[in-house]
Amino acid sequence: MGSLNIENVKKAFGPVEVLKGINLEVTDGEFVVFVGPSGCGKSTLLRVIAGLEDSTSGRVVIDGQDVSVTPPAKRGIAMVFQTYALYPHLTVKNNMGLGLKQAGTPAAEIDRRIGIASSMLSLEPYLERRPAELSGGQRQRVAIGRAVVREPKLFLFDEPLSNLDAALRVNTRLEIAQLHRRLKATMIYVTHDQVEAMTLADKIVVLNAGRIEQIGGPMELYNSPANEFVAGFIGSPKMNFVDGARLGETAKTIGVRPEHLTVDPKSGAWKGTVVHAEHLGADTNLYLDCEKAGLITVLIFGVYDAEPGATLYATPDPAKTYRFGADGKVLK
Repeated sequence: MGSLNIENVKKAFGPVEVLKGINLEVTDGEFVVFVGPSGCGKSTLLRVIAGLEDSTSGRVVIDGQDVSVTPPAKRGIAMVFQTYALYPHLTVKNNMGLGLKQAGTPAAEIDRRIGIASSMLSLEPYLERRPAELSGGQRQRVAIGRAVVREPKLFLFDEPLSNLDAALRVNTRLEIAQLHRRLKATMIYVTHDQVEAMTLADKIVVLNAGRIEQIGGPMELYNSPANEFVAGFIGSPKMNFVDGARLGETAKTIGVRPEHLTVDPKSGAWKGTVVHAEHLGADTNLYLDCEKAGLITVLIFGVYDAEPGATLYATPDPAKTYRFGADGKVLK
């Protein structure tokens, strides 16, 4: 079991309130991602769950037990940090098993758990190596393996891929997703990267300035954002926002995703000039400076040749256009 309830949790550092009343329910086996910009409180919330920070008020409940004042070692959690935090003088095997050894776990049981974890994470060939002999991706897998052998109620990941290069991030992301399916464990994952959130999560929690903006599945947040902040944070390239007054709208802001715009060299809703074209192979990002809409991004699937300075007309799909009021909320 690994259910988690966060009940009106607040956290202040002196006069600065970092968490402003967080309420969240995580069911057993869910993969939940906390996402938001730097300083939104996502890592602080994870540390409160882990017991590495005390909440100012509110409760943290794991499997029905209030652990708000329980030491981290007794909460039944295992944490994977941004930095690998491996002991350089120990082998991979000994790094993975050290916590169990310190807890007095029998050697045979330690070996059994390490065997299972190393098989899951393809670490068998490296068990006798030391961290200096491993790549960054292999070191992160060791750090994950160290968490797996503890058989925790909750896995907590604090931006575990941020130190890896792009290719390794993709590979390790896939390994974490596969690990979740194999273990059927509850995982809480913190990232500022919305692509990681969209590809890993069963449920995404979007945080901003210490508050939850919206909770939902990846495609729910993509298709039905509650407000302008969520709409702008979820999706890549990010949503275009246009001042409603420029378009003669009663809405404060009009939002349209780059993939929901079409272009034509002869006619369309918004006449614009090509500022730049990014050719990515599978698709093309066009940046247009439009008379009505200002600078916008258009995502075109496939190759589209457009020279800077050329005139193009962009037209939004009216069925996939969002209207936001002065309070930032979606207008129905």
